[in-house]
Amino acid sequence: MTSLFKNKKFLIGFGIILILLLSYFFVFYFLFSAPDSKSSQVKAFTVSLKANQSDTITKLKTQGLIKNIFAFNLVHKLKGNKDIESGGYYLSKNMNVWQVLKHLSDGPEMKWVVIPEGLRKEEIGERLQKTLGWSNQDLTDWNEKYTAMKFDYLEGVYFPDTYLIPVSDKPVDVVKRFNNHFNEVFAPYFKKFQDKGMLWTTGLRFASVIQREAGSKTDMSLIAGILWNRLDQKMKLEIDATVQYARGKTDTGWWAPIKASDITTIDSSYNTYQQEGLPPHPICNPGLAAIDAVLTPETTDCLYYLHDSDRQIHCAKTYEEHLENIKKYL
Repeated sequence: MTSLFKNKKFLIGFGIILILLLSYFFVFYFLFSAPDSKSSQVKAFTVSLKANQSDTITKLKTQGLIKNIFAFNLVHKLKGNKDIESGGYYLSKNMNVWQVLKHLSDGPEMKWVVIPEGLRKEEIGERLQKTLGWSNQDLTDWNEKYTAMKFDYLEGVYFPDTYLIPVSDKPVDVVKRFNNHFNEVFAPYFKKFQDKGMLWTTGLRFASVIQREAGSKTDMSLIAGILWNRLDQKMKLEIDATVQYARGKTDTGWWAPIKASDITTIDSSYNTYQQEGLPPHPICNPGLAAIDAVLTPETTDCLYYLHDSDRQIHCAKTYEEHLENIKKYL
């Protein structure tokens, strides 16, 4: 009788252990395990700049990279609930939830870099250095070596946009990435400038000046018309931004206001107070609105312009009218 009782107790205990093991296997397999353990494909998973954590985790589930959102959130919380950084990650469906989370916690293998319109290549380099962790030598190579490999690609071809760049990319790789993107975006404009009887490089130089001079996109066509008038009348352009470009970086940045002495002392082919015509290369990297303005200038009799404190443009046909605008608006 005692032996039978012991056997029954053993069977009950064994049954409980078996149930627990099966339950553990069931929970692990259906909630925490890899979605496809046989898969060898690695895919890029991107987290947008403005994505919140909930959207990112839902995206992991939608793309089949995790089996269960609740299971991921549970492990995520146990691991400290660290925010998933925006960027790009290389993930595979053969990763379980711990492996996926470990990969995400290590940080993105591709990072977002936002390039606004009107920056010069050195400013872009500074952003890349900060985001991608470049050394000072990498930044120097970007400024002086890799962006200077092609004469027509010295400046102006590092198109303003939002880029997702692998952290492993070297500066020379990033230059090629920017150049390829510029060629793709600018492709329709090569013929447009040709049809206007203008080299695309000339158009890009013109657009870069407009980009730096405009208060907003709405006055770009007017500025283009005014500058065309100056060029047609063999006037010097007298653009502050070209002097700023020639001067370089100051204690207050790359585009600090020029001084009267800069106009006379900065001896440079970019100083349009001294030299006739456009600068020899673009002075920044313009957006499409500035490029379009070169092709579609506003018809105007004005030769001068200024922006008031609200960045509203006021133009004048004569220098005397321009002086009156200076008194009135500045």
